Amino acid sequence: MTDLRQEFWKRLDDVQAGMLGLDGQDRLVPMSPQVDDDVPGHVWFITAKGTDLAEGVASGPKDARFVVADAKSGLYADVAGQLRQSNDREALDEVWSFIAEAWFEGGETDPDVCLLQFTPRAGEVSLTDGGAKFLYEIAKSTLTDAKPDAGAQGSVSF
Repeated sequence: MTDLRQEFWKRLDDVQAGMLGLDGQDRLVPMSPQVDDDVPGHVWFITAKGTDLAEGVASGPKDARFVVADAKSGLYADVAGQLRQSNDREALDEVWSFIAEAWFEGGETDPDVCLLQFTPRAGEVSLTDGGAKFLYEIAKSTLTDAKPDAGAQGSVSF
């Protein structure tokens, strides 16, 4: 049996973008999730201080939602949790990338850099093998009337 929680963290490392938003804002925005193995259990995002997300959590942590639909990694998830600003310089060092560098003229020390920490609570996770195996399972199902093996899915508590 697949450990959905463990696979979520493993596959999230390969995800380039997801959608993140605060509860009550009725809007999700594309963000690049980062995982820091030294600080497990959190998803990190780099944004600018003036964004809706940064301003939304400036006064303290807020309930948030992170959604992933990534065919390459085979990870599909809708996760509820808490989002807050973080001043963890070590975490920022770990998750900083050339992509983040492109957005901030002053690099990692740019005064506009805002590190966000998302701590998942619970969600729905679906895992697929994708690609040729998925197509094979669909074709096999059509010929045999058996349900295709589309992967594992279920509710996860973090």
